[in-house]
Amino acid sequence: MGSPAKLQDLPPKGGYQNIPFARVPAKTYFKGWQMIAGYAGISTVGLFLYWLNVKENHRNEIEMRSARNVIYPLLLAERDREYLKQLRRNRDEEAELMKNVEGWEVGTWYGEPVFKTLPKDKLIEPTFQEFYVHTDYKHMANRADVKLMN
Repeated sequence: MGSPAKLQDLPPKGGYQNIPFARVPAKTYFKGWQMIAGYAGISTVGLFLYWLNVKENHRNEIEMRSARNVIYPLLLAERDREYLKQLRRNRDEEAELMKNVEGWEVGTWYGEPVFKTLPKDKLIEPTFQEFYVHTDYKHMANRADVKLMN
């Protein structure tokens, strides 16, 4: 017995469908003038909202500038107050450290004033290192970085 004959692949009865190759235009949702009007409307609303935002930012800037101007003298006074307190702490620390040294007076070099031509009530600004002399080096180095940023 022989094997059944293989059937060849043939087109369906009636043939294949025609291949659609004609141009199919895209469906239009808006006309040109409608798109231009929509663009103009959205742009107008966007510009209006931008204008409102600019006005609000301007008001906030004025408010912050006024607040800074009001608080600035207070901050300067607090800074100067803390500076003088630290100078007092430095002086007290020097007095504590040198209490056993004979002839040592705080603010002088063994009894001799460092600045002979200045009046006694004149504040002599210490250098940066003198100001931080009784602190850890790490704190002074951090503060030096901050000072360089200003």
